[in-house]
Amino acid sequence: MIPIEIPPNTVMLKGLGWDSNIYLVKDENEALIIDTGTGVYWHKYIDVWLNENYLKDVEKITIFNTHEHFDHVGGNLAFGRYFEERGIEVYFAAHKYTAEALESGDDYVILSFYHGRNYIPHEVHLKLSDGDILQVGNLELIVIHTPGHTGGSTCLYEPKEKLLFTGDTIFNRTVGRTDFPTGSLEMLKKSLQKLEKLDVYLGLPGHGRVIKSWKENLEYVKHLLEDFE
Repeated sequence: MIPIEIPPNTVMLKGLGWDSNIYLVKDENEALIIDTGTGVYWHKYIDVWLNENYLKDVEKITIFNTHEHFDHVGGNLAFGRYFEERGIEVYFAAHKYTAEALESGDDYVILSFYHGRNYIPHEVHLKLSDGDILQVGNLELIVIHTPGHTGGSTCLYEPKEKLLFTGDTIFNRTVGRTDFPTGSLEMLKKSLQKLEKLDVYLGLPGHGRVIKSWKENLEYVKHLLEDFE
């Protein structure tokens, strides 16, 4: 697995198997992990981070889930246990709607059965809302609630480098499907209108390739959705 470095703070690991892409954002002695895959390959991602020294001097880690689907949250506890056993503080964070599903173990929404696995509920320490700030060292990432793929779907925007972590809201040349529980095509269209206002250099999606031509990709996707009206 080859890490994709996005200077100065971000590393992208492309998901193995059914896993989501997994991102590590580091500043000072703090790190943010965005999504954790299904949990099948969690050790492989950590091996890459360790081999490349990405976790050097980290004392606190926040694990943020872009939404409540199992291919993005299934590795939460495995990551959390690994770091806590090594004396690193671990906090889980998500939009409040995603947090509700993760704490209750609502598999109608989480869909672990779709992957033939079990989801174990856990506490979410930071229950976030649209417009909140997620602090990582000196970095401030803006929480943008973008329902459509799920009710709790959320993007994170880092304004200094103009990076947008999009989860499954928008991909390269397509969008996340809206026919799962709590999904809504109309809400997705409204969420894309919200993202249209941002100045984005790179879109970093939950699956697939980095979105390099953000405005062009957004226009393409908007026209794509017109066919579903």
